[in-house]
Amino acid sequence: MDSESNESGVCGCCGPLRPRYKRLVDNIFPEDPKDGLSKSDMEKLTFYAVSAPEKLDRIGAYLAERLSRDVVRHRYGNVVIAMEALDQLLMACHSQSIKPFVESFLHMVAKLLESREPDLQVLGTNSFVKFANIEEDTPSYHRRYDFFVSQFSAMCHSTHEDLDTRTRIRVAGIKGLQGVVRKTVNDELQAIIWEPQHMDKLIPSMLFNMQDGDDMDRAGVGHPSTPCVSGQDCDENPSTLAESCFRELLGRAAYGNMNNAVKPVLVHLDNHNLWEPNEFAVSCFRIIMYSIQAQHSHHVIQQVLGHLDTHSKNTPRVRAGIVQVLLETVAIAAKGSVGPTVLEVFNTLLKHLRMSVDLELGESSRRNSACSASSAGRAKESDERIVQNAIIQTIGFFGGNLPDYQRAEVMMFIMGKVPVYGTPCHTLDTVKIGHQGTKRIQTMLLSSLIMVTSGFKSKSMSAALPSPFLDPLFSISLMEDSELRQLVLEILHNIIDRHDNRAKLRGIRIIPNVAALKIKREKISKQDVAFMKKHGQQLYRHIYLGCKEDDNVHKNFELLFTTLAVLTIELANEDVVVELVRLAVALQDMALSTEENLSMWLRCGLLALVAAYLNFLSQMIANTTFCQHVSKVIELRNMDAPYLLPEHVFRDKCSLPDSLDKDDAALFFQSADMADSLAGPGYNADRLNVPYVPQVTVLYTVGKILNRCKQTSRDEERLTRRKSFVDTISLQVDILANSLPDKSLLAEEITFETLKKAIDTSVLEDQERERRRQVMEKFQKAPFEEIAAHCESKANMLHERLAHIFELTIRPPPSPSGVVSVSSGHAQHQSVPIYEMKFPDLCVY
Repeated sequence: MDSESNESGVCGCCGPLRPRYKRLVDNIFPEDPKDGLSKSDMEKLTFYAVSAPEKLDRIGAYLAERLSRDVVRHRYGNVVIAMEALDQLLMACHSQSIKPFVESFLHMVAKLLESREPDLQVLGTNSFVKFANIEEDTPSYHRRYDFFVSQFSAMCHSTHEDLDTRTRIRVAGIKGLQGVVRKTVNDELQAIIWEPQHMDKLIPSMLFNMQDGDDMDRAGVGHPSTPCVSGQDCDENPSTLAESCFRELLGRAAYGNMNNAVKPVLVHLDNHNLWEPNEFAVSCFRIIMYSIQAQHSHHVIQQVLGHLDTHSKNTPRVRAGIVQVLLETVAIAAKGSVGPTVLEVFNTLLKHLRMSVDLELGESSRRNSACSASSAGRAKESDERIVQNAIIQTIGFFGGNLPDYQRAEVMMFIMGKVPVYGTPCHTLDTVKIGHQGTKRIQTMLLSSLIMVTSGFKSKSMSAALPSPFLDPLFSISLMEDSELRQLVLEILHNIIDRHDNRAKLRGIRIIPNVAALKIKREKISKQDVAFMKKHGQQLYRHIYLGCKEDDNVHKNFELLFTTLAVLTIELANEDVVVELVRLAVALQDMALSTEENLSMWLRCGLLALVAAYLNFLSQMIANTTFCQHVSKVIELRNMDAPYLLPEHVFRDKCSLPDSLDKDDAALFFQSADMADSLAGPGYNADRLNVPYVPQVTVLYTVGKILNRCKQTSRDEERLTRRKSFVDTISLQVDILANSLPDKSLLAEEITFETLKKAIDTSVLEDQERERRRQVMEKFQKAPFEEIAAHCESKANMLHERLAHIFELTIRPPPSPSGVVSVSSGHAQHQSVPIYEMKFPDLCVY
């Protein structure tokens, strides 16, 4: 046996007295380093290390000592032999005693990485990668990899003059980082690797090499199976290797580490100005979203949203780049789990949409005040439009990929953000942004609603169009702006058309054979029947009022025709068909009425719309007599009045008559003839003899009153926005004035006969019985319009009471100090005693 107790005192020149492990280590080094590692001697050393694992730490320390000496003396051949021996010992020995040996091994790797020789750095990196692939039986409590993270990151940023050498060093650095990741991410004791100080080195190093691969075709970046560049090994391509390492790191990220992994990406994109253009930023976040676990997607979305808030005052193109990245992120996340961030995404985007509109309008007003249309100002406005369009696309795309139950909530959320005159809107102050800014926001939010509702399929209309959504939508449909009305109609098409028939109905025209279109339809459900009974009159009314707007263009008539056709397909039973025919007759009467101040083109357009729709309806209900009447009128118009058909009146150059002769009954649809054709079972044809009158609901009139009160404090443009409001108010005043009883009748002389009648209850009972009989008879036999007018007169009384309540709520409460009243131009103070004031119960004790 070797005597090792006093080995430190043995002279180095006495070979036989040297410890055996040193002799075995010395024997693996040949006289000429070019001969390489002696395999037989290496087998002896390996056998000795496996047989005596307690000697491993001394073998490692001696190898490290020799390697350090050879590095200093530039004996690189011996360095290569020493590292090869270390690698073989690592692969062969798996025991508890390997821990001290690993420390010596890592110390030797660190020596090589510190060297300025690229070959030694690559050699040390390769040895470390081999070590990283070894699975240790027990975790290490004291081992740290801080130095290796820093050194490998520095190698990833190599700027060596020679291109091949620079590539080798960068590839080695990326492989080293990949080895660190594999060695640490699965070790709970090495969770420190996810801390910001390490992620701030790892992530930018990978992104730097991914970004530096500009000469490669990155068309497929973002998909998990990105191919390598043709003619180049993936292991020798820094860009591809860095991307692979980046994916592996993100794939191993746990729930609590996502923020630390994503934040360095955002910082890197900021530092290198990669938001404009943002192709690389988009590709990075595609990689992130495809690599992480689906349930962690909302962490990434939150990070991007927070970054957008941080850059709220940056240039428009930078903000647009971030929004486009968010679009790509939510597009992928919407297919999986988006977590609790659905409404947060929309809320943040709407906030930035408002900010963008403010910046655009502010820049426009500054240019107008300066009276100089500078190219820089116009460019900034166009850049803000890019931001706004990107936000709208993000809102629409995200909402369009959500499940139906979440999409309905998003539709309500967005509709609640649309500024509507006369309704409260807490997030968008229409006074500050003005009419132009309000219109811009309305247009963009409605455009996003079109994208969200695209493909939306609801089993019942009551769930898809609840009153909180339908009322503000119809309020916008009455605005004097044709573009907004078009957007509202397109939203209705998306929701109502559940069988995708719109494409077959595109364009207003006389369809010769509706059956050839192969319209898809189902029997109307009971829920939809109830919906039409509740909201049908509201739908008809807004279609009627939308048809008479002066600024209607060809597209408005096309959308109105599609609306009527879709209603017929999806929601029309026998009662609804009758009501739609009444509506069509009312539109025809409005076009022929001399009381309506309509242009000749608008009158002809209305008559063409009625012809196109009745032609469609008659074929849908397959009523032969109805079809014959409609076809006869259309044939006569073709010969005598082609300007009353859609194929002619909506052409660019169409000659219009000076007036319309409504006495020429053959050119117009007759309600009596249509009533006769619908006299069969199922249809209440008598309703066609009653003219259609748009109903003014109580809520609508109250809304108009509120709107009027709010508009009194606004500019002149808003005061005169809706001409129909004045008519409504004046009508109410006339009715209320006529309904008030004469004051002379209120005073009645009290006599004996009066008291006798008051005591005699039998007379009162007879009168009450007679009154009830008259009410029952009236509701059974009176026409619907008379009943509606009677109810409306009662509603007007409610309007008066509400107006009185609103007036009282505006007045200040009485105070003991007195109130000020103006009489004959002089202010008078009237004191109110405290005992006459009425306090709430909670204030009295």
